[in-house]
Amino acid sequence: MTIALGFGLITCQRYPGDPRSDRELYAQALALAREAEELGFDSVWTSEHHFVDDGYLPSVLPLSAAIAATTERITIGTGLLLAPLHEPLRAAEDAAVVDLISGGRLILGMGLGWREEEFEALGVPLRERARRLEDSVTVYRQAWSGELVTGGPRLAYPDVPVRPLPARPQGPPIWIGAMSEPAIRRAARIGDGFMATDVTPATLGDQVALVRETRAAEGRYGPFEISLHLPTFAWHGDDAWNLIRRHHWYIEWKYEDIDAARHRDGDPRPAPEIDDELDRQLRERIVLGAPEVVADGIRELADAAGGDLHYIARLYFPGLPFNMQREVIRIFGEEVAPKLR
Repeated sequence: MTIALGFGLITCQRYPGDPRSDRELYAQALALAREAEELGFDSVWTSEHHFVDDGYLPSVLPLSAAIAATTERITIGTGLLLAPLHEPLRAAEDAAVVDLISGGRLILGMGLGWREEEFEALGVPLRERARRLEDSVTVYRQAWSGELVTGGPRLAYPDVPVRPLPARPQGPPIWIGAMSEPAIRRAARIGDGFMATDVTPATLGDQVALVRETRAAEGRYGPFEISLHLPTFAWHGDDAWNLIRRHHWYIEWKYEDIDAARHRDGDPRPAPEIDDELDRQLRERIVLGAPEVVADGIRELADAAGGDLHYIARLYFPGLPFNMQREVIRIFGEEVAPKLR
C-alpha cells in the first residue's frame, strides 16, 4: 500500500465576519503551503470558481506559480482547473510556465464545471463543456510535446508552435475530477489520473472498478493515479466537531448558495443555522477525530481504492483563525501522516 498525502483545497474565501483582507488571506495561503512542505506533505492543492461573493479563488495557475516560487519540493496541484472556461492554448502556455517555475512539480487537475453564471459570463456554452474538456486535453498534450498545435475535433488551430515547453517531457500529468459514470469513464479514457470526492469506501471502490474496467476496454494498462479529496480534521479532545462544524458547513453550504448568489454584490452572507439532522449529515461527510481515527479512515479508503491512493486532506477551512489552521496542518503532518507511511 502506498498513500501519498496532500493538503488542500486552498480557496482564499473570505468567511463572513472574517476581519482579514484578501491580501492577508493570499499571504497566509502561501505561508500554509510552505508549512505543508516543511511538514512533509507530498502535495498542495488549489481550487477554482468565479464571480463568488466570498472571493473564491478564480486564478489557480497564478497562485500555483507563487507556491512554486516559494517552495522547493512539494507537488502543486489544481483541484480543479475548470477546463472548459479556459482557452486551451493559453492554459497550456500558463501551465508550462508554472511547470518550469516549479521544476516539474505541477499536476493539472481539471474538471467540467457546472455553474451556469460562470459559463455565461465567460462566453462558453454550458452544453459544450464535455467536448471542450476533451479538446483541451488534446491541445495541452500537443502543446507540451513540442509538436505544432492543430487542436481537436472541435477546437482547431493553424499549426501553432508553443514555447517554452514544460520542465518535463510531455508536460504535467492530467488528472480529471469526475462523479457521474460518463465522467468517470472519460477520466479513465483520456486522463493520467482520476480525482474522486464525496465518497465512502464502498462508493470509491465502485468508481475505481469503473476506471479499471474502462481502461482495460481501451487497452490502456500504463500508470494511472487514483486520488481523492475529502474534508479532514484531526484533533485532540472531545471538542473537535464543535470547533470545525461551522467552517465545514460553510464550505458545503456555499456550493448550495453559489447559484442563489448569482448577481449578488456586497459582503458574503453567513450560512444558515445547523439543526440536528443537518449536524448528523455533516458529520458523515468529514474524516474527523483523533489522529489514529483519521489515519484509520484514510487507510480504509486506500484499501477500497486497491491499496494505492493520493489522499488530499481538505484541511483548509475558510474563516479558521490562522494559528488554528496551522495547528490543524501540524497535527496531520506530525501525527496522522507517520501512521500511513
